[in-house]
Amino acid sequence: MAGINLTHSVPSSFILTGIPGLEAEHLWMSIPFSTFYFIGMLGNFTLLFVIGKNQTLHKPMYLLLCMLALTDIGTTTSIMPKALFIFWFNLKVITVGGCLTQMFFLHAVSALHSAILMAMAFDRYVAICHPLRYATILTNARIAMLGLVGLVRAVLLVLPLPLILSRQPFCANRIIPHTHCEHIAVVKMSCADTTVNRTYGLMVAFVVMGSDLMLIAVSYSLITRAVLRISSKKAHQKALNTCTAHICVMLTSYTSVLFTILTHRFGQAIPPHVHIILADLFFLVPPVLNPIIYGVKTKELRDKVGKYTCRR
Repeated sequence: MAGINLTHSVPSSFILTGIPGLEAEHLWMSIPFSTFYFIGMLGNFTLLFVIGKNQTLHKPMYLLLCMLALTDIGTTTSIMPKALFIFWFNLKVITVGGCLTQMFFLHAVSALHSAILMAMAFDRYVAICHPLRYATILTNARIAMLGLVGLVRAVLLVLPLPLILSRQPFCANRIIPHTHCEHIAVVKMSCADTTVNRTYGLMVAFVVMGSDLMLIAVSYSLITRAVLRISSKKAHQKALNTCTAHICVMLTSYTSVLFTILTHRFGQAIPPHVHIILADLFFLVPPVLNPIIYGVKTKELRDKVGKYTCRR
């Protein structure tokens, strides 16, 4: 009886293995991971600093860009410190509370990131389809309200994930073959029926991404229709250039999220170490690329960064 109780008792901690099968290479693996993390932090903090210091950039588009940078910082910071502790010091133990907290922040920030991408698509729609009314439709206060609504939605949808899991009994096997506490990876540790956990997790993913992608698609269909009505080729090019950066950011962001969701559920044929490496890189690469994409494609921001750098 004691053995049965121990098997189904709630453990006080889990063990994150890092990258399964490559434990001996963890120190070497930490080099690209820490490099990506440092570059991403530097790029996003630079973006926040430059926009914060220049009053001329305190506009809706750049406020949304600041929100995007904050979510990029939040996403990578929610997983990378623990991953680097595993790689560098072999500190694999994480408390159940710490694991559920990490899971909440990771998924809540990801949901907020998706909402901001949707808001940026709406910003581009107003800028192209209603340029004369842009300043009255999208004020800084309304952008802040959109960000707040996205944050509340993320918290309300994601909070049940760790709350439901906290009531589940976990097996004696406390080993999570991952670098961080991803929802499905923790669900697999439960000895009880996890249908509710899996169904709700999948529902949240498709509600968040489905609704946001649908609204993004509507925005871009209206943008395309407006652009096709423009007779000037130069105006065509200018309108499309305003959307290029946002489209590139969406491709890098949604590709990573879709990969993580689908491979956890349907990617059994993918070797575990390949899956974990790609999942981590997909969280690390967008925060590195996003400041570069907007820095290159947005002339006003590029000029401000260049002037500040040269002055320093």
